[in-house]
Amino acid sequence: MLEVTALPLDELRKRTSEKWREYPDDVLPLFVAETDFPLAPEVTKALQRALDAGDTGYVASRTPVASSYAAFAQRRFGWDVDPTRVRTTADVSMGIVEILRRVTQPGERVVVMPPIYPPFYDLVAEAGAEVVRVPLRDSGTAWEMDLDGIRAALDDGATAILLCNPHNPTGTVHRGDALTALGELAEEFGVAVVSDEIHAPLAQPGTGFTPFLDAGDAARRVGYAVVSASKAFNLAGLKCALMVTAVDETSAVVRGLPVEVEWRTGQFGLLAAVAAFSEESDPWLDGLLRTLDANRVLVEDLLASRLPQAKYRVPDAGYLAWIDLSGLGWGDAPARRILKDARVALSAGSTFGAEGAGHVRLNFGTSPEIITEAVERIAALVGR
Repeated sequence: MLEVTALPLDELRKRTSEKWREYPDDVLPLFVAETDFPLAPEVTKALQRALDAGDTGYVASRTPVASSYAAFAQRRFGWDVDPTRVRTTADVSMGIVEILRRVTQPGERVVVMPPIYPPFYDLVAEAGAEVVRVPLRDSGTAWEMDLDGIRAALDDGATAILLCNPHNPTGTVHRGDALTALGELAEEFGVAVVSDEIHAPLAQPGTGFTPFLDAGDAARRVGYAVVSASKAFNLAGLKCALMVTAVDETSAVVRGLPVEVEWRTGQFGLLAAVAAFSEESDPWLDGLLRTLDANRVLVEDLLASRLPQAKYRVPDAGYLAWIDLSGLGWGDAPARRILKDARVALSAGSTFGAEGAGHVRLNFGTSPEIITEAVERIAALVGR
């Protein structure tokens, strides 16, 4: 059993990425979605081989990344992916924009489901479309898609749906039957569903993660999935994502994208993705999932004992905790006070949509020690 543990804080502060350069050293950075773990060994080996060989040129027109991902999807999700229906680009955001540009017309409306990853709003605008907000519903035990609300939006003229599964920031793995219903609804109205599945490799065992394109015949016909190894394997700076389709009509849309969309793929990103998706990296990924499982429960225990006013639902996937701090009376933007007075950087809930008022997003893809210190710093503000 491979154990995956976070690097010590003094080593992490040597990194030059956004997480470790945005704030001074007295701030614990638990905001942006980078993790604090060493790279998977197979990824390190692949990148070292490339460096040793000077293999730093353009991405080739023929690479093993599609077949590598197809094998990964079958092993991890039981999903049959046709490698001929996979095309790469720089990152998931770019893939979303380029597909939306082809499946919508300027000024048309795209459904998003807040609270949602903040760039979604900008990606829709970049594609020339407008956002229609259909918030998730809180059943009291889970967040769920509001299929009636989506139907109303489509009936009112929305022409595409931008899905996030697993969902950021709540960590929700949408139920397979709900995804099937969404696909059927989209087909009824003749609209496309673009599914951001960047957090899919981080779905905890037993959550029943279903890729959208594996959620029924209608989903396959209307759907586009955009996937990457970047969140699970901490490879965002290397730039590689995959656009996946399941039928001739949608595949033709992706094949019709300009060649520059694919040439924007990073060579190191592609080499790292092939290694990450290989079977040899499965033990590392399984070890990471066990670590994140312990961390998500640690957050629950710490909040219950140190900040009982906080509301938190253990996520199904990923390393992001969506925490409601409105009970503390710190206003709509508690992340500001927490940064100023506790020196902990969290993502402000308000940036995820109006539903995020009073919330914060905490990245627990780090060590138990850092998580504990962060929560204790925040708890020390109570009553001050």
